[in-house]
Amino acid sequence: RSTMYRALGLDGPDGVVPKITTGPVVAGSFTSGHMAGRPVGYEIAYPPGTKPGAELPVAVVLHGYGDDQRAAFSASMRFDAYLAQAVQTRKPFALASVAGGNGYWHPRANGTDAGAMVVDDLLPQLAARGLRARPTDRIALMGWSMGGYGALRLGGVLGKSRVTAVAVESPALWHTFRQAAKGAFDDAEDFARNTVFGRQSDLAGVAVRIDCGTGDGFYPNDRDYAAGFSVHPAGGFEAGGHDPGFWRRLAPAQLAFVGNALASAEAP
Repeated sequence: RSTMYRALGLDGPDGVVPKITTGPVVAGSFTSGHMAGRPVGYEIAYPPGTKPGAELPVAVVLHGYGDDQRAAFSASMRFDAYLAQAVQTRKPFALASVAGGNGYWHPRANGTDAGAMVVDDLLPQLAARGLRARPTDRIALMGWSMGGYGALRLGGVLGKSRVTAVAVESPALWHTFRQAAKGAFDDAEDFARNTVFGRQSDLAGVAVRIDCGTGDGFYPNDRDYAAGFSVHPAGGFEAGGHDPGFWRRLAPAQLAFVGNALASAEAP
């Protein structure tokens, strides 16, 4: 299978990063009232052949627990390389990653709300830099683990008028509050308000892709969540664990999916 992947110019099953020239990655920060007034860092990866300030559609990448805005383009993930690979055969687009803390991208009892920060603070920053992240534009959302859950939730909150695609890897999903990791939700009521189970219809009209390894602890829950859609999401379940190697392996397909959806959203 590794030979097949590489013959197609894609990633191998072990998540080998493609040897390819990448575009610029620029960093910035802003202060957000949704994050207790703290400075929030973000990074934008542009595809090869473009420069910062280019008017491009954008996918926002939400990181996993313990990570920050640097994770998506770090040595462990290299989404900038997979972006460069994806735009070889489709229209260019940008990726934006932002530091969301460890609050699971939803409103918390301490007053923080990383999901609202993305909408109210990050997207205007991206629009000011020329990216198509204005209220009249449709964006894509991506994420892994905690960020996968966050992308699914935020995509449902914003709906099809604002989001064209959600593509996630190994989303951190639980059926009940008692199952959830400590600190993921404030209490059972918080879980009930923010679970994505039973709310798959909120993503109607949004292209959805879900990938998870069958050796991942989230696999049973992710499988159950995917089965709850009236139209089964793209992606699927194959051998793999909850680790960057698996996420890199599926990154080419994830970026291709997002690129196609953003191109379709831009079509007249």
